[in-house]
Amino acid sequence: MLMELLAFYNVENLFLPDPKPTHKLDPTHSGLRNWDERKYKNKLHKISHVFQLIEDKKGSLPFLIGLSEISGKQVLEELVQMQPFNSNYGIVHYNSMDERKVDVALLYDKSKVEILDSEAITFFFERGNPNKEDYDTTRDVLFSKVKCNGEIMNVFVAHLPSKREKDVNKPKRDFILKEIKSKIVEIISNRNESVILFGDFNENPDEKNLVEMLSDSPSGKILENPFRQLFTEKKYSTYHYKSGLLFDQIILSMSFFNKSMEFCFEKAYVFNVEEISSRDKMFSGRPFRTYAGTRYLGGYSDHFPVIVELRKHNK
Repeated sequence: MLMELLAFYNVENLFLPDPKPTHKLDPTHSGLRNWDERKYKNKLHKISHVFQLIEDKKGSLPFLIGLSEISGKQVLEELVQMQPFNSNYGIVHYNSMDERKVDVALLYDKSKVEILDSEAITFFFERGNPNKEDYDTTRDVLFSKVKCNGEIMNVFVAHLPSKREKDVNKPKRDFILKEIKSKIVEIISNRNESVILFGDFNENPDEKNLVEMLSDSPSGKILENPFRQLFTEKKYSTYHYKSGLLFDQIILSMSFFNKSMEFCFEKAYVFNVEEISSRDKMFSGRPFRTYAGTRYLGGYSDHFPVIVELRKHNK
């Protein structure tokens, strides 16, 4: 019996280097301070190193990897050329209409996964001015239909609007999750296919939106969130001031909990190894981030990756 891995990682602002500004006060593409070629190359090396650590410690790379906070396809093309990917991973990515040009993406092991279909699900939100067409946009949700070992999997990758300014974005998160849920219900009801939902949901697993995602009144339980139990055990993927948060989650359809299926859930965890944790004793056990505000630290990300292990039956 073999193990296969799924991973999701918010990589904290993986942008190409900014061109040198004409004037000192010109805004940059990235919004980061002094984001130059050296810092970009270091960031790429750090993110690839995280996946090298996963391979070293777990014995293999994830066959599907959801990513968030990347900007543009070029950063992904450069990443998958590096070790441990060595150009063996494909990319599913669309440029979103997000105002910061921040996207989500799916990386996949080309020797194991075939992409059957994909699309970007875009959301527009009226700003409230009835006299003109004026919309807020946010990060797209990425959908991919894939085939692995003859099994069809429907994969969603989401990075929902953040909690800020007294959570003005909550209605947007509510709406996006309802839309994703309706698509998942349709897949499970009509086609009886597996579903994987990768995401930085900007909500913890015990919050109402994510609890209500798991069930549908006609169908009953449709999804399982193994990260809910981890949250009760105080396992966190990111932090805000003193609060530990588990915004990063991988939610699975009930098919992954059927022991007769090709892929069967084994366990879930936060990949919070020492090598990618903070060097500062005050922040021990937290992610070693790239920036703290405008101060460059040169770390990996302000999030830890999260991983699900699946038992793969040899038929």
